[in-house]
Amino acid sequence: MTVGHDGSSAHDGTVVVVGQGYVGLPLAVRAVEVGHNVVGFDLDKSRVDRLRRGDSFIDDISDDELAAVLRTGRYTASDNPADLAGFSIAVVCVPTPLRDGAPDLSYIEDSAHMLAPHVRPGATVVLESTTYPGTTEEVFLPILEAGSGLRAGADFHVGYSPERIDPSNTTWGLRNTPKIVSGIDEASSAALAGFYGGIVDRVVPAPGTREAELAKLLENTFRHVNIALVNELAIYCHELGIDVWSVIDMAATKPFGFMKFTPGPGVGGHCLPIDPSYLSWQVRRALGRTFRFVEIANDVNDNMPGYVVNRVIEHLNRRRLAVNGSRILLVGLTYKRNSGDARQSPATMVARRLVDLGAQLRAVDPLIPAAEVPAEVRLVDCTPETLAETDLVVVLADHDDVDWELLEQHGDRVLDTRNRLTGAAVDRL
Repeated sequence: MTVGHDGSSAHDGTVVVVGQGYVGLPLAVRAVEVGHNVVGFDLDKSRVDRLRRGDSFIDDISDDELAAVLRTGRYTASDNPADLAGFSIAVVCVPTPLRDGAPDLSYIEDSAHMLAPHVRPGATVVLESTTYPGTTEEVFLPILEAGSGLRAGADFHVGYSPERIDPSNTTWGLRNTPKIVSGIDEASSAALAGFYGGIVDRVVPAPGTREAELAKLLENTFRHVNIALVNELAIYCHELGIDVWSVIDMAATKPFGFMKFTPGPGVGGHCLPIDPSYLSWQVRRALGRTFRFVEIANDVNDNMPGYVVNRVIEHLNRRRLAVNGSRILLVGLTYKRNSGDARQSPATMVARRLVDLGAQLRAVDPLIPAAEVPAEVRLVDCTPETLAETDLVVVLADHDDVDWELLEQHGDRVLDTRNRLTGAAVDRL
């Protein structure tokens, strides 16, 4: 249990989690489960209203789990800044989007301004949002000090602990994924380790906040670059008449020095399309040169939706059909398998390009929220009647809850970008 300067423990006060999305809500729920009183704060009133009703909007927290924490009486969803008062620990889990190629830290800054008047001696304030090295100490901390009249380190603790949420991952969740923790000084590091030590199975201390901030960017850049590698390999393999999927499977039999990544229609979600660009942006700003691996990976992955559309054109041309007027069924509109998260989804980019070419689009996706479906796309069920009226099926996200056996029966009219179907007639990426 974290002990403050006044001798109080973390459980003696409230834990505030700012941002109740894919990162903040699982943290808030877990904190309640281990005994904390939690205020889940979000400025989105409609989101707060749903949480109060026990209506979860993310894959990793079910309605039953949310109802259970509400029944404890120790979870309060709020959009009222006055409810931030009296916290012992505050954790900021807000978005950090790119704006014109540069990091937008406005959500972090706004959160710090809201929390600052409520910072008290012995409190701990943690930033979890993905950002570039230096943000915690150069941007976040000064706002807290100015608004509270207290000194970080001397009066209250400040640290950084990067989120590692992988939506819909049933193997690795918040609790069993090691948590990097860092502080601006030794006492702050200890405060973070004490809090997260009661939340997750293992904490990993970092030398400082800058190292922790950069570790998060490295994790996602590693994935981004390797996905770009296999995406470009898929393009070359198609041109050479080589099955890229068998190539990857064979390479993956090597028990050392190789990690399996698979190609697809592009990258999406809250991390990969954005986080590596933070690293590239800072290298340009601080060192005056580009981070070449990131720039190349961005180029490859950003162009994959266009490549998929070209493959659609190629497939239809072989059957003497034009895209204009063709009835195309998209399977999966979210950015990844078994997730309802459509943020930055390459599938929606594919959809928009096909609409621009005159295609008539329908889609099968049992998970995507209706509000996230592109306006030009109509959701339908995967039925024999639907497939009979379809010129081409394009698999973009391979959710388990799709009738794959039925789709395989129509393999000669399928372009599969996820290697879900095995029929000999299926055209694969």
